[in-house]
Amino acid sequence: MNIRNLTLAALTAVGLVAAAGASADTLGDIRERGAINVGIDLGQAPFGMVDGSMKQVGSDVETAKALAEGLGVKLNVVTVAPANRIPFLMTGKVDVVVASFSITEERKKQVDFSKPYAVSEVVVATTGGLALSGPADLAGRQVAVTRASTNDSLITDALKADNVDASIVRYDDNAMTTNAVLSGQQDVYVVAQSLLVPINEANPSRKIEPQFVLRTYPLAVGLRKNEPELKAWLDTWVTENLANGKLNGIYETFHHAKLPDVIPDA
Repeated sequence: MNIRNLTLAALTAVGLVAAAGASADTLGDIRERGAINVGIDLGQAPFGMVDGSMKQVGSDVETAKALAEGLGVKLNVVTVAPANRIPFLMTGKVDVVVASFSITEERKKQVDFSKPYAVSEVVVATTGGLALSGPADLAGRQVAVTRASTNDSLITDALKADNVDASIVRYDDNAMTTNAVLSGQQDVYVVAQSLLVPINEANPSRKIEPQFVLRTYPLAVGLRKNEPELKAWLDTWVTENLANGKLNGIYETFHHAKLPDVIPDA
């Protein structure tokens, strides 16, 4: 390669690095386009789902609608799954993600988050009217949980921390764990509270009722890094719509529970 080509290559490399670190203007692009492309997981009831009329519904769907309305643009829903939420953001297939997207330190290395607009709570739940107030009440009981899940780790750590002698019964997936509890094999279930809504609607004669919260995960709008204008707009929008009760109303409609008075940042 001659000196001229080396110089051009070096300048190109510098330009690419500078572009990667520069602020983008997705907010301006959205307004100019007149539409926002939002990634939503429609397989995660009650956050996102398709009802019997093939209508997209759920708390994240309604949140995205309200977000688009706040921007004064059309909403385009792009279906995402947990594994492709970040790739879809990074490749520009979506402008933002509103898909039960919890804030974690690992994810913050790749993407940015708005202020949290909702929560996902891991609870200890029971059937048959069994009342529990904390981990100590699990002594001598069998506790159903999905193997190798976050819920598994949380209950294992909680029992160990309080030196509680309980038996953890692990199943290979959520469906198997739910069926075990509904069939009476165990009457204690460690589960995301959001999952109880569709489970109880489908099984009204054997409701699984939350007893106490193990962990609260904040959920936020995901966006690409280096988007200061969009992040500022989202943060203001979340703050205003938590204060006026709109986001709580959406959450309560689909989750049958109120948002905490204070939503943790992480």
